[in-house]
Amino acid sequence: MRPAADAPTDLAALRAVQAAVAEAIRGKAEVIEQVLVCLVAGGHVLLEDLPGVGKSTLARAVAAAVGAELMRIQFTADLLPADIIGVSVWRPQAERFEFQPGPLFGHFVLADEINRAPPRTQSALLEAMGEGQVSVDGISRPLPRPFMVIATQNPLEHHGTYPLPESQRDRFALRVTLGYADAEVEAALLQAGAAAGRLAPQAAASLDAITRAQAAAAALHLHPDLAAYAQRVIQGTREHPELSQGVSTRGALAWVATARARAWLAGRDHVSIDDLQTLAVPALAHRVVLRTAEGGASEAVVAELVREILARTPVPR
Repeated sequence: MRPAADAPTDLAALRAVQAAVAEAIRGKAEVIEQVLVCLVAGGHVLLEDLPGVGKSTLARAVAAAVGAELMRIQFTADLLPADIIGVSVWRPQAERFEFQPGPLFGHFVLADEINRAPPRTQSALLEAMGEGQVSVDGISRPLPRPFMVIATQNPLEHHGTYPLPESQRDRFALRVTLGYADAEVEAALLQAGAAAGRLAPQAAASLDAITRAQAAAAALHLHPDLAAYAQRVIQGTREHPELSQGVSTRGALAWVATARARAWLAGRDHVSIDDLQTLAVPALAHRVVLRTAEGGASEAVVAELVREILARTPVPR
């Protein structure tokens, strides 16, 4: 079988990135893999969990491992869209306005505690995440490539948080939960001290390698039977009696794109049923809406509903 990567050195580089991030974030191999899957898929990732479990540290480690600067935006209740996108400034000497780009114009953007900003500010990310550009003063300005938003979110029951609009959640390819560190990893961190947790990994890949990896992953083969299976799962979310909103076509495309990226990172030239099923919950659960229930309990409920839909959807033979 032909190797999945057109440039094997790019695959080796991405695996080196994975190993470098794993050195900085111990005991979270699955989480790191999902973030890199998102990167190779050309998507954005929502890291959701309690404060202080390493969400921002993970974002910094991923950016450092590919030799990119991380543009950090601290979302607060008084943050304005212009603070993110940038503004046009009047230059008296030139007698014209000059656009000053905001922190959104970076390869990696950390939207820290994104749900502490009101929906108006959150909406400033919609065009950027969906189309890779922003429009200011009637002019569309492209963002750098690759472009990835790594957003962190606190649980909704925490004070001062706003629920993300459905359109904003739909822009994230995956939602990932870190959880507490394993006991041994946490004990080792306590012994080493807080400074050890802030050490950034050395660059193990280039931005050009990321761009080539994204193109290679997007070209991976998806068998028509698997495409039909994925559509049946998506249709199941739209028809489930406990869900008022199922997964959109954009969400379905993002799910398949992450499955292609996972297959590419595994060195395969085709998507397997395991790729789709493994990523179903992180790719789909945050896109559906329950008819009842609110707050953190709904997160576990929708994840279980996605698993239920997977279990009852016939797989290709």
